[in-house]
Amino acid sequence: MSAEHDGVDALMTAITGDPLPPGAREDAAFLAEHRAAEADLAVLREQLGVIGRALAEPPPVAPAPAPAPAPVRPVRAPARPRRRAFTLALGGLAVTAAASVMAGLGWLIAGGAGEGDSASADAGSAAEKQSDAAAAPAFGSPRYLACSRLVAEGEATAVERLPGTSTVRITLRLTRTYHPDGDAPGKEPDPEQVFVVDDSVVPGLRAGDPVLVGVPRDARQPDFWAVGERDIAPERAGITAALPEARGLVCG
Repeated sequence: MSAEHDGVDALMTAITGDPLPPGAREDAAFLAEHRAAEADLAVLREQLGVIGRALAEPPPVAPAPAPAPAPVRPVRAPARPRRRAFTLALGGLAVTAAASVMAGLGWLIAGGAGEGDSASADAGSAAEKQSDAAAAPAFGSPRYLACSRLVAEGEATAVERLPGTSTVRITLRLTRTYHPDGDAPGKEPDPEQVFVVDDSVVPGLRAGDPVLVGVPRDARQPDFWAVGERDIAPERAGITAALPEARGLVCG
């Protein structure tokens, strides 16, 4: 129970801000209770100020489509001992603050509904693109082999930089073709292949280097390059293992 002095309650005096009654400063118990109540009220005012400032801020503008951020965990203020009498007395204030928070959340939700719909549509479009990318078969898999125009090893016989550009023209002499199957009549690829790509795709490629390329069915340029025996060897093993299954697949 809160301390009293001549019928005046220490807690209510702190809440209302009324001056202390005569002789109260000589009452050690009353004065200690009054100071504790003032400290607790200061903390409460600070928290209500934070809530008020948060509700006063305009709703954020929807950003460009981006991966959803990780949820922010609320930071809890260090717990401090509270007297049960003080907690009960301020119950009404806590209810009022909670009502303000709910009203503010309703305003924020209503204000940002249209923007949320637009952001959801953009996010859905990005998710569809990611799903399409994930559905593309991996290089060297049976599906990739069945749906490719060319998968072959060769030797770079010429590497020429095109004047005034960052692209290079690469001439390959094929030495081993995995797809199309050379045993099928009319499917033998041209033994000399020419590709024009950005030099960042095959940095440092020189004439005489061994090369492995993969060209999708409807593409003109490779979407996969491996240069040098060290990089080609593991890919060669995977392709060789996948070929039997690939021959039985129909791309579609």
